[in-house]
Formats: sequence, C-alpha cells, structure tokens
Amino acid sequence: MSEVNEESKPGSAAPKAEAKAKGKKDEAQDTLWSRRDFFSLAGWASFTATLGLSSLYFLRLLFPRVLFEPSPKFKAGNPGDYTVGEVSSKWVAEQRVWVVRDNEKLYAILARCTHLGCTPLWLRSEGKYKCPCHGSGFTMDGMNFEGPAPRALERLKVEIGPDGQIVIDKSKVFLFEKGEWGKPGSFLRV
Repeated sequence: MSEVNEESKPGSAAPKAEAKAKGKKDEAQDTLWSRRDFFSLAGWASFTATLGLSSLYFLRLLFPRVLFEPSPKFKAGNPGDYTVGEVSSKWVAEQRVWVVRDNEKLYAILARCTHLGCTPLWLRSEGKYKCPCHGSGFTMDGMNFEGPAPRALERLKVEIGPDGQIVIDKSKVFLFEKGEWGKPGSFLRV
C-alpha cells in the first residue's frame, strides 16, 4: 500500500488538464475558420453587398423610367367615307372613338361613359348609345337621357390634315356642360 498512484497525488492533475487544453487548441487550429473569423467575414460580406446594391439602385435613379404611349392623334379616313345620319363604330375597338356625320357636320365622340368609364354600345335599331355596366343611355349626338351618367359624352378635336384626311386628337376634349360643343375644332363642316 505504500505504492501511491501518481494520479492521486496533489499537483499531478495539472499536467493532465494542460494536455487536455492543448488537445483542444490543436483541434481549434486544425479547423480552417474560427467562429470569430466566420462572423467577421459574414459581417463584411453583408456590408459590401449592401453597399453594392445601394450603388446599383442609385445608378438606376440616374436613368428615368419612360412610358412610351401611342400618339393621341390618328387619321380616320376621308369625310366622304362616312354616311350622313349614321354613327361609325369603325374606331371603337382600336381607338375608342365613334365618328358621327349629320347633314351639316362631322364630329368624333369618345366611347367612354361619363358615369364610370365603361365603353357604351351603339344600338343602331334604337338610335342610342347604351352603357352595359349601369344602363346609362345617350342620344346619337352624345346627350345623356337615362341612367346614372351625370353628363353628356365627350367630343374630341377633329380637323382635316394636309393630305385631306380626318385627324382626330383624343388629347383635346370638348364638354357640353361648358358650352364647348360649338367651338371650332369640336366638329367639321361638311
């Protein structure tokens, strides 16, 4: 019993703990990245990505976004192409415009209901425009007479171009309630 185990001696635990700590250091040195290195690199990568994306966004602001729309003016043929006393629906699908010719003049009506903007239908048998959405009715010249539409249909600027064709400009609107249906440009004398 005189034999004393070296492990039980006081002071002999220290070399064992040192060896254990040394083994952990060796393991840590064997890995490619430490936790601190990884998070440091991740932080710098995030910062660089944010800076790069912000720079791209700033450069995008230097080039304005442009919306290219078709011209509001279009040629609608010759005045002789339209029958007296008839409403031509030739341009409703493409331009949303009716061309009306009576005995004295020719004018263009915007095919948009003044109630909620639906496209009315021309009912030739009834001689009126009828909105399919809420039932507004308009006479051949565009006056409202039934339904919830608060005002008459809008007329568009009409003129004869240099080539003798009718040019309709949808950017210039003539309103009945402002007394503009008699102004030059709201109709053509034929």
